Order: sequence, then structure tokens, then C-alpha cells
Amino acid sequence: MIVKQSGARQGEENAVADEEEKLLPQPDTADIELVKVLHALGDPTRMHLFRVYASGEQHDCSSERLGLSHLHKSTVSHHMRIMREAGLASTCAVGRNRYVRLRRADLDARFPGLVESLLASLPPVEAPEAPESPESPESPESSESPER
Repeated sequence: MIVKQSGARQGEENAVADEEEKLLPQPDTADIELVKVLHALGDPTRMHLFRVYASGEQHDCSSERLGLSHLHKSTVSHHMRIMREAGLASTCAVGRNRYVRLRRADLDARFPGLVESLLASLPPVEAPEAPESPESPESPESSESPER
């Protein structure tokens, strides 16, 4: 027995199909140029993104989650585009969302040891200071009684 789907159900399936991952244009592995890669990494913000992406995970474009909350969304997007066009990162579009990942395997195949050397040359990431616990002694400023 063949069950015919309603028009609404077919519309839902088409909407889901439209939301499939679409890889944005990027150079093929053989077309990645060292000059463009190094030029893209010549900016401190993009070096920061490079370090974030080196975790191997896929990242969304949230400025806050990327540690770039001080930058406007369009600025972060610009830096991501520069990295994608240089061949450093790949970007998947899923609906209105974008997910970025470092092209580590492609970079290692094209320039063996480059990614590892760059990561080793970066200064260690400073851990954020832990907030003081309630049991810690009060600071001298807060223990003073107000003068009258």
C-alpha cells in the first residue's frame, strides 16, 4: 500500500533538504598558496581564530564563544572569510548558520609541519583568573569601617 504524503509534509521535507550543509567556496588542497596562508595569519585576530580552530572542533560564528566579544559580528565574519579564501578554514552553511573548521589535514598535506610549528610558536593561553571564594579573607579595603 502506498501512502501519499500531504502537501504540508512534503513542504517540511523540502525545507529540511534546503537546510543541508553547503560547503562555501574554498581553494582545493593543491591550490592553497603559502603566501596567502601566511598573509591571512598576519593579523592577530586571525591568529587567535587559528588557535581556536586548531582544537579540531567545528565552531559556530558566535563572537563570544570565539573569545572575540569585543569585535562586531561583521568584523569576525570578515576575518573568517579571509581565512576560508586563503585555504585555512572551511565553512559549512546550514540554513542561516555558519560552522567553521580548520582544514588541518589539507594544510598538513600541502605544507607538512606548518600548522604544528605555528601552534608551537604561539604564547600559551592565559587562563582567566578564578573568582575569589567566599571563605577567602576580605581585602583590606572592604574590612575598613567607614569613617564618620
